[in-house]
Amino acid sequence: MTPDELQDLIEEATFDYTMGDHADALRKITTATAAAPESFAAWHASAEIHLSLQKLDEALTAAEAAHRINPDDVFINTTLSRIWVGKGDKAQAEKFGAAAKMLGWKDQLKSPPGQSDGIN
Repeated sequence: MTPDELQDLIEEATFDYTMGDHADALRKITTATAAAPESFAAWHASAEIHLSLQKLDEALTAAEAAHRINPDDVFINTTLSRIWVGKGDKAQAEKFGAAAKMLGWKDQLKSPPGQSDGIN
């Protein structure tokens, strides 16, 4: 599967989910993660779809796979925090929530306000 085909499949799965076609969404995102197990985007989309469907164990498995690929991504840390909230583990939720905040602050420090928009 080419990178473009993979991206199309992830987008189709996300669209199917938003349109209420959960079975097709799950089928497509499972195909994407199987075809490209190194794809952060596929695993993150899988985590979000499963979380939205309250399939917390599947969401956690997918989120952990994405986190192994890119542990410094703010959004996957936020997703992991939300999953752990759903599973009732406050300590884990706070751990990943704090990581997401720290990563967000790091991103802000890389681009201080006004620097990227020409304002001094």
